[in-house]
Formats: sequence, structure tokens, C-alpha cells
Amino acid sequence: MAQPPECLPCLPDPDWASYTLGVFICLSCSGIHRNIPQVSKVKSVRLDAWEEAQVEFMASRGNAVARAMFQSKVPPFYYRPSASDCQLLREQWIRAKYERQEFTHPERQEPYSAGYREGFLWKRGRDNGQFLSRKFVLTEREGALKYFNRSDAKEPKAIMKIEHLNATFQPAKIGHPHGLQVTYLKDNSTRNIFVYHEDGK
Repeated sequence: MAQPPECLPCLPDPDWASYTLGVFICLSCSGIHRNIPQVSKVKSVRLDAWEEAQVEFMASRGNAVARAMFQSKVPPFYYRPSASDCQLLREQWIRAKYERQEFTHPERQEPYSAGYREGFLWKRGRDNGQFLSRKFVLTEREGALKYFNRSDAKEPKAIMKIEHLNATFQPAKIGHPHGLQVTYLKDNSTRNIFVYHEDGK
């Protein structure tokens, strides 16, 4: 009996399965699962040989059981990617669910629910196009994303109000798989900044 894929709302009738997690997955997501072999080992449903114990495990688990187990505590604000989303979003959804088990253990979700985040991103310079490390602060209280030209700067170079901000993944445009284009309004005109981080998380 065909099951919808567990990884994402991908293609129907998936041809791959994680025999350690007990879920059926699509070809695209099977590549992501291969990158976390300590958690997930995959086989083709049609082309690979299956041991009887593996078949029994798949029959006892399946996608509905796995979904109830690994997605029981997804925060309501967490973006659930679709098959058409970029590789980074799909990979982080799968890693959050299976590798980090953030939706099984809510205490691991702190980075998402914290009202204040501070860190460094590589930001493309406006004049020479060179990427430089810049401090960014995301604050829920002020409803803003701020960035600073120097880590010891007292005043931010830019303050982007969340209500007037849009962020889209642009790996091809930025030349990095984690490239992000941030568009915001300033003085009634649209501005863009281009950033990335080495860590997909």
C-alpha cells in the first residue's frame, strides 16, 4: 500500500525508505538522509535487497507512526518546507526532526523561541562585493533586525523593522548554499543586503 512520503509533502509513491527510522521518503530527500548516516540509513524500495527484519520494522513503523513520534511538538511558527523549497530549508527540517529531535524534545527549540539573538553573518559589501563578517542582532522586543559595521560599534549601521522585512534564500545569486537576500524598507525605498552563514542551522 502506497504511503505519502514522511520527509516533506513530496512526490506520492516514494521509491526510497529509511530502514533505521521506518519511513518512506522521496529520491530528493534520500540524498539528505544519506548525509546523516548515524541516524538514517536508506534503501531503494524496488532495487535493493531487504532483510526480513527490515521489512517487519518498516511494517511496524511507517510514516504515520513516525510523524506522530518525530513531529509531536513542532512549534506553530516553525516553517514546514515543501518539495519546491531550496535544499537548505529541506535539509534543516529533516535534521531538526531526526538528527536533533527538536520536535520530540521542546527544550531543544530554545534558539527558535528566544526573543533575542546575536551573532555574526558574512555580509556582501555594497561597493566591492566582498563578504565581510558583521554582527547582527535580532530582537523581538524592538521588532527589528540590526547589523553593525564593527563588533564594538555602539550604534547599528542599519535597523530593519521586521514588519517591513522579507528574507529569501538565494544560493545562486550569492554564490553560497546558505545565501540569503534580505529586503527591507528605509526612507520609503527598498534596500537589499546579501548574507550567508557557514552553518545551515
